[in-house]
Amino acid sequence: MTNPAEELLDVVDEQDRVVGQAVRGEVYRLGLTHRCVFILVRDPQGRIFTHRRTETKLFAPGAYDCFVGGVVGAGETYASAAVREAEEELGVTGIEPRPLFRFLYADGPWWCDMYEAAWDGPVSPQVEEVAWHDWLTEDELAQRLTEWEFVADGREAYRRYLELRPAL
Repeated sequence: MTNPAEELLDVVDEQDRVVGQAVRGEVYRLGLTHRCVFILVRDPQGRIFTHRRTETKLFAPGAYDCFVGGVVGAGETYASAAVREAEEELGVTGIEPRPLFRFLYADGPWWCDMYEAAWDGPVSPQVEEVAWHDWLTEDELAQRLTEWEFVADGREAYRRYLELRPAL
């Protein structure tokens, strides 16, 4: 497996236009704006795939998240990154994320392209990425958000998702 810190990313501006490239370690160290995808995955009962990140993650090690996803590689589209990240983290093939909305997470800074997907089969989460997982109802997730340390960008993305859901 390639060292994640050496992964080449597109660096973008405030309008999400590519202005250069740098390796992930430098992007994080210098606080350069880049691109990420977030996929909210639901099972047939409407429960949300929720997981705890491994302690070896470069960003937010050990924190919980209700999205699968990650950085968009240099030259990669948001849509292809959403499929790649969802399939890698869940250990599945054939997932079809549906685009929802995009926003700039200023505290990152990074552009977050939001998706939702349904999955009705077993999952085999990537051990390098996922330390624990379960399918939580929206009520269970709302409770855990008050009890557990969630990644800040995922917390903000979920807040926006709930706010915009009636229009989606």
